[in-house]
Amino acid sequence: MERLVEWNVEILTSLLQQIVAARGDISSDDTLDPNLSSFENSVVYQKGSTVPDEFTPIIPLKRFDVDELKSRRTPSSIKIGDEVRSQLRNFISSIAGMYRDNAFHNFEHAGHVTASVKKLLSRIVNTDSGNGLGRSNDRPDTALDLVDLAGHSYGITSDPLTQFAVVFSAIIHDVDHPGVPNAQLVKENTRSAQIYKKSIAEQNSMELSWDMLMGQEYAKLRACIYQTEEELRRFRQLVVNTMMATDIADKELQTLRKNRWDAAFSTTTSSANGSDTESADRKATIVIEHLIQASDVAHTMQHWHVYKKWNESYFMECYGAYKEGRVDTDPSLHWYQGEIGFFDYYVIPLAKKLQSCGVSGVSSNEYLNYATQNRDEWSREGNALVLEYVSKFNKKAGRKMTAIDEV
Repeated sequence: MERLVEWNVEILTSLLQQIVAARGDISSDDTLDPNLSSFENSVVYQKGSTVPDEFTPIIPLKRFDVDELKSRRTPSSIKIGDEVRSQLRNFISSIAGMYRDNAFHNFEHAGHVTASVKKLLSRIVNTDSGNGLGRSNDRPDTALDLVDLAGHSYGITSDPLTQFAVVFSAIIHDVDHPGVPNAQLVKENTRSAQIYKKSIAEQNSMELSWDMLMGQEYAKLRACIYQTEEELRRFRQLVVNTMMATDIADKELQTLRKNRWDAAFSTTTSSANGSDTESADRKATIVIEHLIQASDVAHTMQHWHVYKKWNESYFMECYGAYKEGRVDTDPSLHWYQGEIGFFDYYVIPLAKKLQSCGVSGVSSNEYLNYATQNRDEWSREGNALVLEYVSKFNKKAGRKMTAIDEV
């Protein structure tokens, strides 16, 4: 656990250095403006509204001109300060402790999602020179030294706050996950279901994490992340959109995302949707959401052994809920066919969208190839694996009962 915490700290520290460098500062100003501090209380959704109410289809990203990008300091030369780093480490440690001991939705899963997000973002930043992006030979440590030529990355590459927000969201996205889907929480009429109504687990994770970040003990960390009202609003909006994108079971949200993707990337409609900047922001917003969605199921688009490990973990979580009486249907009865459908109607189409939007370089091809291969492998071995999963679960449950009897 501690190694995973430290790994996340290193990733976010690097992005904080890039944020400070983008501001043109030599070091971070770890004092939060008193006026901004009071504004933090009002930037969150208004009383009576919910996190989904904050969702917006287009997030205006920060744009940097050529001179700003070329004069940006080398991020590794930026000092964020020991206290900021200490607060960051304490925050991530606390987040790790808020994850439940689920077989699948645990802090290790958050780390796996974060690794995928980091990989996809780095592939955007390091897109080959043919796309107009890259690192200069004399400043290889700089996050980005050239402009987003032709808007190829839609502004994602040049704004480190955007990247920080997406990675931050990946780390917190399943905080306090109950180990059952939202539909089950509604059926059980849990307290969280009564409060949030829809996207229950996602809203709960968002609120718990955001409320903790707003604590006085993290004031210097917040001052490093944002220092203006505009930065705070953009950070909050990016986290809201990214977190809400992880709810893939809500059919209404799925339909809205499909329509938004079509509006952004359809060759017949995208050119008619507003100014060039607005069009780029629309594309960036939907691309970010699809990056987190792909990362949330990244195991399906990686090596077979990685897929099998996480598929087994998810089965154990679902089967355990059934054995505990929380879920009525035995998941082992439909697990094989369910995975086939998941690949055909969600995973592979998602991988194709990443490929078609063209911002992730070879990673999108890699993800699609692995998804297709895993689907084929599962069609051959899936039935036998489900029987193996059930056997493993029953043996483990039997050992637990024996241990209890011996006590």
